[in-house]
Parts: sequence; structure tokens; C-alpha cells
Amino acid sequence: MELMKEKFAKLLLGEDMSGGGKGVSSALALSNAITNLAASAFGEQKRLEPMSPEMKARWKKEIDWLLSVTDHIVEFVPSKQKAKDGSNMEIMVTRQRNDLHMNIPALKKLDAMLLECLDNFKDQNEFYYVSSTEEESQQGKNPRKDNKWWIPTPKVPPNGLSEVSRKWLQYQKDSVNQVLKAAMAINAQVLSEMEIPESYIESLPKNGRASLGDSMYKSITDEYFDPDYFLSSIDLSSEHKLLDLKNKLEASVVIWERKMLAKDNKSSWGSAVSLEKREIFEDRAETILLLLKHRFPGLPQSDLDITKIQCNRDVGQAILESYSRIIESLAFTVLSRIEEVMHADSLAMSPSSVEPKKSPLKEPLEKLPKYDKEDCNSVETPTSMTLLDFMGWNLENGENKKDSQDAVETKYLGKPANIVTNKRMSYIEKLENIGGTRSPTARH
Repeated sequence: MELMKEKFAKLLLGEDMSGGGKGVSSALALSNAITNLAASAFGEQKRLEPMSPEMKARWKKEIDWLLSVTDHIVEFVPSKQKAKDGSNMEIMVTRQRNDLHMNIPALKKLDAMLLECLDNFKDQNEFYYVSSTEEESQQGKNPRKDNKWWIPTPKVPPNGLSEVSRKWLQYQKDSVNQVLKAAMAINAQVLSEMEIPESYIESLPKNGRASLGDSMYKSITDEYFDPDYFLSSIDLSSEHKLLDLKNKLEASVVIWERKMLAKDNKSSWGSAVSLEKREIFEDRAETILLLLKHRFPGLPQSDLDITKIQCNRDVGQAILESYSRIIESLAFTVLSRIEEVMHADSLAMSPSSVEPKKSPLKEPLEKLPKYDKEDCNSVETPTSMTLLDFMGWNLENGENKKDSQDAVETKYLGKPANIVTNKRMSYIEKLENIGGTRSPTARH
């Protein structure tokens, strides 16, 4: 009780314990509290092993404290009530706000799935870990060539894992991948619904060409556009360059959206380019942004995202964004640890035929998943597991498939499916169709 009082007192003061009124907003204070709690509970997940019972209990207890705030973020909804004389009348009652009502239970379930996945590695005995110093003393060199020298190296038997363990490990990877897609969908949707701060808008140039530069602007506005060719023509050899490209693309999208909303061509945001072409340019830029997020999931947040989070005053959105972000980050990390074990298994089975494991930031672009318009219209194979099946929301009582899909999008995105997909495909649909998730880099 005393610990809870202390934490909520800090939130009420906006992290300014002096009481001098220099604290941050309640929304940002809660966002920071969830982020800091996750950092202390999970840190860098270096091994595939369960959390300690004490740390797991602390995580569940304190995250419930912070999420309890959403129980009091309500809206009025109509409800029927029976009067004493037996007549029915409609009254307005309070209910948790719709986006929180849909997404908080979904995120809690994703959270539980990740912890359960880590618990599943408790009794495995086919692979183990050695530290870098132990490896150096055994072989006289450090086999880890990437930048994660502090992470223990997984070791498997000389002949690799057994077939049963290999299939089980693949199942765990698929499960975590589904959690990852769901968390990414919720986080992207919440960020897209946050209001763009005026400070960000004021810092933008007046047109997309000035934001992108002549070369990139020409590629995006060309009659024949191929996102893969566009990305292959740009230097993406470092995290800094990737983040710079993401910032430029997001800035151009905001500029084009504002130009399309400008009512008067004499406005400072007006332009001679037609609305139809501008909408095409915006859609192309968003396609590239989605590919960047998908291929390089470890990228830090963009300038737009950071500004939105810092200036956001909606407590409910702040909690949804931070909670989905830390689940996404943990899913990336667990997925990376699983892929390291699978890579070690591949090396043990056929050392000569397996290329060294590379960071996605250093991998040639032509080896990354390709974007195919036909893939976006393809139908899943009968054996594939949908997000609806994975989350355990198999609807009964004779609901048809379309109703089920609408329920999934409503569960994940916090709004009716027909609204989500009005302009273009939902985040979930795009993530499902573009391709498999690459090995993530460390997420900060």
C-alpha cells in the first residue's frame, strides 16, 4: 500500500517530487511510468528463460496499478432499464471508453502470452548459453561478430536439436510473431490517432519536395513507382540514415495531408498539384514507411512519434501507446533470442551452407522480403493461423467469417472495422501480407 501511494503521488506531481509545478502532464507521466517499469522488469532479455517469480509478481502487480487508471476513463452509452411499473426506458450509463474497452484486454492477453512463452523454456535441456568470456577461453576467440557482444551465445548439441525440439521451437517463434504483429498494429493505430502537435507542424517545410529532396521526391512522384526499387536506390547502411529517411517520409505525409485539407488555394499550404495525385503520393510514402517498420523493426521512434507522445494530453491514449510499445519491444527481443538458437542449430547441422547471422541494418536490401501487390490481395492458406484464432477469440453462435474479421479488427484497433479500412488496408492486414518478420535489432 505504501509503495502504491508513493507511485501515484509521483504521478500526480508529474514526476516533480519538489511540488514546484514543473512536472510533466499526467499522460506523459503515466507513459514514462509504464516504460520505466518494463525496463526494470525485463531489461535486456539475454536468455530464453522464465522471469524470476519475484520479478514476475512485481510486474503483474505494478502494471495493474497503472492500468487501473483506465477504469475511470469512461463515456456515456445508452442502456435499457425496467421501471417499477414494468415499462422499459432508455437511460445513459457510464462505460469504459470504447478504445480502452477493446484494446486493454487484448494487450493484457498479449502480455500473458509472452510471459507464458518464456515459461515454456523452463524445462528445455537441449540448448544452453555460454558467456563471451567463457567462449573466448574455450576457443581462443569470440564467435559473436555482431554488435551484441554482451549477450550469451546459445549452444546446441553437435548434431543439432532433435526434430521434436526443432518443431517446438518453430511453434514458439510463430506464437511470438503473432504477438508482435498484434502489438505493432495497436501501437501504430494509437499513434496515428494522436493529434499532430502544432510545434511539429510549424517546423515543417512548405512542400514535400523540400522535405524529401529532389531525388526522392522525383522517385515517389514518378508515374511508375516500385517501393523496392526506391529503397534499393537509397543508402540504408546505418540506423541514423534509416531514421532520417523515416523522418523525411513522415514529414512529407503530414505536409500532403494538410495540403489536401486546405480549403483555399491561397492558403500557405495550398498547391497546384491535384488532390488525386497528392493522395497517391501520400499512399506511396506510407507504403514505404510500413516496409521500413516491417524490415527494420528495431528502429528508434521518429521525430513525429516522439513529439506526439510528449505533447499528448489524452491519458487513455498514453497508456495504450506505452503498453503496446513495451509488449512490441519484448516480443522483438524474445523473437531475436529464438532465432539465435535456430541459427546455432542450422550451423550445427550444416556449418558450410549457413551464412553468418547478420543484423537487418547490414543485410543487403535485395535479400529482404519483397513487396508484392498481389500478396496484398492473396488469401491465407487453410492451414495458417489467423490473429483471431491465436488470440482465442473464436466466435460462436453462428457468426459468419466477415463478422469474425470485424470482431478482430475491433478488438485490435479499438474502432469498427469499416471505419478502419475505409481508406486503405488496416495495419494488421498489411503486416500479415507483406511477409515474414526479420531478425530484430535491439530495441531501445
